[in-house]
Amino acid sequence: MYKVIQVLTDEEIAECRQIAAAAQFVHGRITNPHNKAKDNEQLHEPSTYQKSGQLLHGALMRSEDFVNFAFPVSMAPPLITRYQPGMRYGAHTDVAYIKLPGGTLRSDLSCTIFLNDPDSYEGGALRIELGDAELQFKLPAGFAIIYPSDTLHQVEEVTNGERLVAITFIQSRVPDPFRRNLLYNLNEVAALEGLNMQAENFTRLQLIQNQLLRCWGEKP
Repeated sequence: MYKVIQVLTDEEIAECRQIAAAAQFVHGRITNPHNKAKDNEQLHEPSTYQKSGQLLHGALMRSEDFVNFAFPVSMAPPLITRYQPGMRYGAHTDVAYIKLPGGTLRSDLSCTIFLNDPDSYEGGALRIELGDAELQFKLPAGFAIIYPSDTLHQVEEVTNGERLVAITFIQSRVPDPFRRNLLYNLNEVAALEGLNMQAENFTRLQLIQNQLLRCWGEKP
């Protein structure tokens, strides 16, 4: 239901930090004044938002793990956000549809990319409710977690230091999470074991993969 992957190089992490250090931030409620659970800051300058967004988008899309897991059709420009001491984001679920300049995106998956090291701040863990489980994530810089947008999740209060992350939302070609995970695991098995199979059986497996994607997928 979720995937943790490394997406940024050390050079890209440093560039994102430099952008954040020199950029103007505003309170996160500027985009949703009625969201009382939201207490963070987000990048505000259009030019720096575009620069960092392109860098982060490119890093995600070059990741084979990300593409194979998310089946992305569209992605919101990744946005750098930060949490100072005392800031948090209470339990919430992400909105189903997001208006973008190029059209409306359905948020099937949410993604948080960590930009500073976990030992540089206290608190600030991402908590996600998946069924009966509540999982916590505070990942190394350059790592991302992708998880269903319709889950309840929150960011614990930062008590010391600064939490710097980027967030984005993905519309998947396979919107149903159960089907998406079945396809992901089937594709993983094919990639790992395909060369060990008899050629005719591997061909049949590929046929099933493509038939399921045609049946369950949207937007070629």
